[in-house]
Amino acid sequence: KIDLPCPIIAHAGDGNFHVLILFKPDDPLEVAAAKKLANWMGERAISLGGTCTGEHGVGSGKKHLLKLELGEGTISLMKRIKNVIDPVGVMNPGKVLDMEEKEKKDANGCKSCQKNSK
Repeated sequence: KIDLPCPIIAHAGDGNFHVLILFKPDDPLEVAAAKKLANWMGERAISLGGTCTGEHGVGSGKKHLLKLELGEGTISLMKRIKNVIDPVGVMNPGKVLDMEEKEKKDANGCKSCQKNSK
């Protein structure tokens, strides 16, 4: 049991709900409890055939759940697609996908990439 207030807002028609976990950001115990609850809810949604994200995206807080939901093969494909669109890694770095330097395409021969990254 986690003793934090958690109002729920829902889209009743599509089965989508949003939990607002209220906690004190300067209280390490409440921060840990909020993270534990959010992680449990994401894992539970996935185990029931749902998604960890809904329509708001993954951001940086649910990256680990996305791997659980989609699998390493899908994540690898997503990284390859991102690499084609964003070879120098300037679009939302650190969000959704962790791109290692070795995964980023070498943009030295791409004049458009060099121009846009300056």
